[in-house]
Amino acid sequence: MLAQVTSCAVVGLDGALVDVQVYISNGQAGMTVVGLPDASVQESRERVRAAIRNSNLRYPGEKRITVNLAPADLRKEGPAYDLPIAVAMLIASEQLHADLSKTLIIGELSLDGLVRHTNGVLPMAALAREKGFTTLFVPASDAPEAALVPDLKVYPIESLFALVAHLNQLQPLAPFRAEKNFAPDPSAASVNDFADVRGQEHAKRALEIAAAGQHNVLMIGPPGAGKTLLARAMPSILPALEIDEALDVTRIYSVSDMLPSDTPLLRARPFRAPHHTISHAGLVGGGRWPRPGEISLAHRGVLFLDEFPEFDARSLESLRQPLDNGFSS
Repeated sequence: MLAQVTSCAVVGLDGALVDVQVYISNGQAGMTVVGLPDASVQESRERVRAAIRNSNLRYPGEKRITVNLAPADLRKEGPAYDLPIAVAMLIASEQLHADLSKTLIIGELSLDGLVRHTNGVLPMAALAREKGFTTLFVPASDAPEAALVPDLKVYPIESLFALVAHLNQLQPLAPFRAEKNFAPDPSAASVNDFADVRGQEHAKRALEIAAAGQHNVLMIGPPGAGKTLLARAMPSILPALEIDEALDVTRIYSVSDMLPSDTPLLRARPFRAPHHTISHAGLVGGGRWPRPGEISLAHRGVLFLDEFPEFDARSLESLRQPLDNGFSS
């Protein structure tokens, strides 16, 4: 029997829909995963097998199981496909009966059937809403983050067994209710307060103008003059984040798996101060699996490059275009 559920991948900073198809047929027993999966996706075979059996469900191990992650030309990475694979397998083996045409499922499984945290949930939830999905099943620890996207019914999933009981209408789950109040905290990211800096009136005036007009600043002076202190205090005088800006920043940190577990929405402007020995990919972003760099992590905040001439020439050249235009493309 063939079954299909919808999941999601993260490409750069955006989500991309992935159809998880499971076909169970007669033949040599075994499970094959196709669709350009990486090693962590291939290992889902063992996690799904153990999770199903430890959830008191039947694993169709005597059959031939083929799992296809479509589109096949999109590289799949990470364990976020464990839960959708398990659900599709249970539908294909006729243990689960549910209409999931407007549902997106995300989650990593542990061997005992519990659902673990997945990074990049916010851009996945935003894509689900954009594509017309109405329901989102995510790990319970990620539900506050997913619920930041309006017009989505988000269900926090603790275990595979709990999800199956909900879909079979044996023990329905309550959707997660998000906190509606947004109270920006402009000083949370700054250890130093601008009001505590004594002297350097000209430098402080320049930074105030830069904060008001979103300008770049080059500070030159002898060691000990207070350049680093002034830079670290600058977030305390920046305007408070608006809700749309906060969602932009949170999306980047969600993809990077840098969101604090108790903070689904970042409310303060970021401050990033990479060391001058950082690699080009670490500063600008990229890599075999593209990841945000320090420039992206400083979005809507402050990027402080101490000992600026010590950074390698390639990284400095990469900053030329965004410095000229005021944005990166």
